[in-house]
Amino acid sequence: MHHKPTSPAARVISSEHLALGRVVRELRARHAISQEELGFRARLHRNYIGAIERGEINPTFRTLMTLARGLDVRLSSIVRLCEQRQSHVGSAHPPRAEARGGRCHDDESLRSSCR
Repeated sequence: MHHKPTSPAARVISSEHLALGRVVRELRARHAISQEELGFRARLHRNYIGAIERGEINPTFRTLMTLARGLDVRLSSIVRLCEQRQSHVGSAHPPRAEARGGRCHDDESLRSSCR
C-alpha cells in the first residue's frame, strides 16, 4: 500500500493551534469579512489566514499582533478565547464571541478587553 507523504503545512500542529484557528475563523465570521479582507487588514496573504484557521501553522507573536489588529480585538482577547475553547473541550455550550457595533465581545469576559 502506497501512502503519500503529508507535508507539514497540510496537517494540524496541535489542539492549541486548532483552537486558535477556530477563534480566528469565528471572529472573522462575526465581523462578516472574508479571509481576503482579513488578510488585507492584517497585511497577511489570504492563504496564510486560511492556514492559521486550519491550525496548520505556528504564527509568530508579530503575526498574532497584526491579526488581532485586523480583527479589531486585543491579542489578549484571542488568547482568552483560545484558553476557553481548550477548557471547554467536549462542552455542550462553549463560550461564543459576538460582534456588536463592529467590535468583538464575549458575553461577559471580553467586554473590557475589546478596543
